Order: sequence, then structure tokens, then C-alpha cells
Amino acid sequence: MKTLYLDCSMGAAGDMLTAALLENTKNIEESVKKLNALNIPGVLFSIEKATKCGIVGTHVSVKVDGVEESEETLANHHHDHGHCHSHKAHSLSDIEHIVKDHIECSESVKEKILGVYKLLAEAESKVHGKPVTDIHFHEVGTMDAIADITAVCYLIEELKVERIIASPVHVGRGTVKCAHGILPVPTPATANLLEGVPIYSSPEVVGELCTPTGAALLKYFASDFGTMPVFTIENIGYGMGKKDFPVANCVRSFLGEIKANKETIYELNFSVDDMTGEEIAFASALLLENGARDVFTTQIGMKKGRPGVLVTVLTKEDKKEDLIKLIFKHTTTIGIRECENNRYELDRKIETVDTKFGTIRRKDSEGYGIKKSKYEYEDLAEIAKKENLSIRDILKEI
Repeated sequence: MKTLYLDCSMGAAGDMLTAALLENTKNIEESVKKLNALNIPGVLFSIEKATKCGIVGTHVSVKVDGVEESEETLANHHHDHGHCHSHKAHSLSDIEHIVKDHIECSESVKEKILGVYKLLAEAESKVHGKPVTDIHFHEVGTMDAIADITAVCYLIEELKVERIIASPVHVGRGTVKCAHGILPVPTPATANLLEGVPIYSSPEVVGELCTPTGAALLKYFASDFGTMPVFTIENIGYGMGKKDFPVANCVRSFLGEIKANKETIYELNFSVDDMTGEEIAFASALLLENGARDVFTTQIGMKKGRPGVLVTVLTKEDKKEDLIKLIFKHTTTIGIRECENNRYELDRKIETVDTKFGTIRRKDSEGYGIKKSKYEYEDLAEIAKKENLSIRDILKEI
């Protein structure tokens, strides 16, 4: 599974995330050309190399109508977009108009951009006690902020990232100037966006490290927050902020592949020679209904030459005791053998596919460099009955 791990030990902002993701692409210059080809109104992206604490990375500049954010503003913020723009504030409907009618990107990217802005609007609504429709974005509604959000959404799709995990977020400390006055760090909107996310500050760094834009992007895209998973890294991106700190001011993005999952599974075995087929079928169905991962039978020869059945039940540890009770209650066995096994499995997800027969579910599995797909039997069987076709004929058609 293509996985992106974001190291937010120096917070996150849209420009820093953009720069880190650009470094994850195969050709950074070509990727910048693609960002400029999105035709975000008045926006021009450019990059330059930057060094923080001896580490070389990339800094992204966004000019709007030929003008970049002023140095005076940057004196208060270590990211390239902060909280004191003089640009026009936009409402959510303004943002939707810009995204839908002007930006030239896929519909899925537009959906992601608006999803991020919906989170921002909800956070601002909570802070100001106003309906989402009445919220006017100041800092995060400027064209350079729109550009950063668009760039991150576009690059995540371009990199074909399937899962994003982020570290706990360093938010900084102190105060910051914004359109509404002087606010504590993290700002109220940022704090709202990071509800449920592990955050921290440290005495070494004073300043705003995580902007509302950065917080919204993390909240929208990251499925988990925690330590780096075990995965094979393809490359590492360093997205640099403007300001210098004792710690390298950057977001690191690790792009790689997570191998298939490994878990412990328990195998419960018992043998019977005095149960009917109907009784075994009933017990098997009951075990599956109560959490067994699988139940299957094997024909065996037992003592005194009697033919019998070996029943095998696979389960996770949390269901084991309940299943043991059910086995004793609904079968004739008086003893159960247990084996603890390692189970390796491919990552899997269910996709829906539109076909001439309608929507069909498909299970996609991936790991160890292997990809597999299989259509759901129940969907195929239903179509086969309806269309009077064989399952093989349906598979050929789709």
C-alpha cells in the first residue's frame, strides 16, 4: 500500500507540505510546471533550495499577481503564509466558485480542496459563533492559501498515495497576530481543527508552528496520528519554512510501501464421529455468526476405524473464549486443541465498479509487491440469475 508518513515535529503549513510533496515526485521541476498549469487565478508557483540546520530542502514561493507575501508579515510567521494578508477575504461560496469554475484539475482534486475548506469553515464557525455560510475567510481565504491547499490535494493524487499517517503535531507556543487581533498559539481555529489529534509544544520553540491551513490538511488527509509504521521508504521530502529555529524548520514526508499485515490468529481444532451433517453445519454457521474468522471441516479416520470430521475454527484472541463455550455447547466434543499462528495478510479494500449490469463490488488486495482483484460472488450470482448468464460470461463482459 502506497503510504505517506508526515513528520510534523516542526508543525505544518500549506507551503511546507507542498514543498515536501514536490520533493517526493520524480521530477520536481516538471511537477512545478504542472502546478502552474492548474491556472489558479493570478497564482505562480516557484521553488528554491533552502538550508535549515545543515539540511537542504525545498521552499515554495507563491506569487499572486506578481506579488509575494511581504517580509514584514514574514517577520511574525515562520511559514510563507501567515495571518496578516491584505488580500480580499472570501466566503465558502467564493471559494467554491474559484475551485469549480477556474482551477483546471480533476473533479476528485476539486472535491478534496472543498473538503479541506469545509473543515476550515466549520472550525471558524465554532470560534466565531456564526453559521458556516456567514464565515468569511481572511488568512486562509487568500489566493496564496487557496494555492497551497490546491497544490497539496493535487500532489497527493499525483503521487497515488493510498494512506497518510502523521506524527503528533508540534503546534508551538506564544502568541500570533491575525486579522482579529493577537491570539494564543495554537490559534482557536487551529485548536478546533486538531481536536482528537495528538499535539504538543516545547520550551525550545516560540512561535506558531501549525497554521490553520496545515491543521486542516492534516485533519482531512491523515487516517492515523502516531509513530512511523514499518514500511519500505522510496524517498524523503523536506519542505522548508521561512524562519530559522534551533531545530530544522521543515516538514519531512516519507513516501513508501507498507508490506502486508501480520497478526496472531488462533486455531481451535476438535474431532467428532457422532454428529450428523446438519448438526455440524448448524454449529459452523453459529460460530461464524459469533466472530469466527473461518470454520472448515476435513474428513478423517478416527479410533477403531471410524470415519470422522475434524472441525477447524480460526479466531482472534478476543473472540476465543466465547467460541470455545459455543463449541462445547453445540457439538459433541469433549476436548479442543489450540494452536497459535502468525497470519500474514494483504491489505484489502472494497471498490465499487460501474458495469453494463450495474454496480458490482470488487475486493482489491495488495502487499509484498503483489496486487489481486476479485469481484464479489454475491453480486455476480445476483446478476447471473437476473440476466440468465453464467458467472464466467459475466466476468468476460466486465
